[in-house]
Amino acid sequence: MFLGTHTPKLDDKGRLTLPAKFRDALAGGLMVTKGQDHCLYVFPRAEFEDMARKVAAAPLTNEAVRAYQRYLFAGTDEQRPDGQGRITVAPELRRYAGLAKDCVVIGAITRLEIWDAKAWQTYLDEHEDDYSQAREEVLPGVF
Repeated sequence: MFLGTHTPKLDDKGRLTLPAKFRDALAGGLMVTKGQDHCLYVFPRAEFEDMARKVAAAPLTNEAVRAYQRYLFAGTDEQRPDGQGRITVAPELRRYAGLAKDCVVIGAITRLEIWDAKAWQTYLDEHEDDYSQAREEVLPGVF
């Protein structure tokens, strides 16, 4: 399970050091892909393969399905962390997420998300009030 917030820096070669606490879960390989809200999603390879099978099973006769499949799969890069826990973020993915030097890596249960630090702070500022309202929709009657 991926949880927490971490603030690694992107180096001049486009490499990002993954938080040490996640390295074992990602040692067998990972998939980096475009996420929603202009962040990147990082899935363990097995988790991505499960999701990909579900996406691939959707009907190709549906135009939205085809568009989603193309966008998802064409924008995915397979990586294996090096001995220092670094991955290289492809230039196209860095452009999509607006990654500069300062990044934020958040745990989102089944995946990590990589955000530009300023974009993450803007997202938090804009959605802080939504959090309490969304709780009722996501988990009605739980809290």
